[in-house]
Amino acid sequence: MTICNLYFSSCVLLLLTSSWRAASGLPLRTLSPERCEQCSSLFRSLLLNISGLPDNEGLCYGITSSKAVVKSSAETVLACAPTQSSGCMMQRNSSFSESECMRNIMKDLAHYDAVIQSYLRITPVPLLNPTLGIIQDLRKTCSPMADGDSDSSEQDVAQMWGNDSFINRQEMCKMMRGFYARLITINRAMGYISSGDHRM
Repeated sequence: MTICNLYFSSCVLLLLTSSWRAASGLPLRTLSPERCEQCSSLFRSLLLNISGLPDNEGLCYGITSSKAVVKSSAETVLACAPTQSSGCMMQRNSSFSESECMRNIMKDLAHYDAVIQSYLRITPVPLLNPTLGIIQDLRKTCSPMADGDSDSSEQDVAQMWGNDSFINRQEMCKMMRGFYARLITINRAMGYISSGDHRM
């Protein structure tokens, strides 16, 4: 009987807490703490993996431009900007939305997944395979449950490669530099989500 009362009390407390959070307007967590930690670890691993790619001779040999290009349509920088007051120009006017931030991060990952896969079809570059593997793990592990939206990245990316292998490699090198810059932003966003500061 005592166990039954304890169980009932726990359920009531859980219901009261969740309804209080919903009524008070506090954001609900998109990822469980365990998944959040796992995702943060995978994003750190991806950042470390890709850090050497833009300067790798196999991918960027003979390409002198250090230009970084981000062609993803995701608004990750804006969606994942913290709400705390700072002097940054990109500071959000509305409250931080963990689900919106994660949705944009997943959109970025879908774009780069499609870019790398399409590039590997025309030019085999083995050093991109581990990067692609981590991206695909992240998409499986960290995608919000309700997010069943299919991204049009695959169709958009199929048209981007031409017949000139040097120009293709130059474009890919610029995109990997852009992806590296975007991953720095994503890792900061994951740190912010993990800290829980946006739920205070």
